[in-house]
Amino acid sequence: MSAEVAGPSRTTSPAFSGHEAQQPLVAYALGLGDDALVLAQRLGEWITRAPQIEEDIALGNIALDLLGQARTLLTYAGDVEGRGRDEDALTYLRDEREFRNVTLVEVPNGDFAVTMARQLVFSAYQCELYAALVASADPTLAALAGKAVKEVRYHRDHATQWVLRLGDGTPEAHVRMQAGLERVWPYVDELFATDLAVEALPDVAVDPASLRPAWTAYVEGVLADATLDVPAPTWHARGGRAGLHSEHLGHLLPEMQHLHRAHPGATW
Repeated sequence: MSAEVAGPSRTTSPAFSGHEAQQPLVAYALGLGDDALVLAQRLGEWITRAPQIEEDIALGNIALDLLGQARTLLTYAGDVEGRGRDEDALTYLRDEREFRNVTLVEVPNGDFAVTMARQLVFSAYQCELYAALVASADPTLAALAGKAVKEVRYHRDHATQWVLRLGDGTPEAHVRMQAGLERVWPYVDELFATDLAVEALPDVAVDPASLRPAWTAYVEGVLADATLDVPAPTWHARGGRAGLHSEHLGHLLPEMQHLHRAHPGATW
């Protein structure tokens, strides 16, 4: 089932189910970890394909930061879950419906402007998320946030500089940057939807709805400086936290998982 659904946005995602329903902390850690994991995979696709060699390195480094966040979160989710699944099992042996990432991170790279639009939207969200999560009552999540917030500030700055450069650049660059924003904007509302895992963890999790005012102020400020318009999408993605994804994740996962599944138990 596609997560790209036309119609009004919802403030609450569908219920998570299965074993995770009894463990909201598992569901929450998986959601944040899957966000980072899937976007790391997407950004890794730019290596050897970026418009400049410096961007090969920059996007690769951002992907590695996200992968580090994913490893910590997935390892923690596996430990809390208590079913013997480590970070590799959770990365390579889950199927599409078991992933809890928001749909935005699944969006294909497109041209460089689409990637920078997606990166601005997501890194600005992560900045607000981790700045708030440092106050979590969960020491593992608080410690992760304390380190990650420094990383994602760089990610946000990197995306900001490119959006400004393209938006306020040549006529062609401006058109492409605006088109990139139009491509990713239907996925924005899902970032700030409150789900059952968050509701069950008031002292641990961060309510994403509380992050939107600061996110909006930052992102809309960047767009104004870049002479770009805030898009007004006619549909909104939803359902990623409940395992309802776009068709794009179904193509991404086989590429990420095939080696591990083809050689189960192999070490190197």
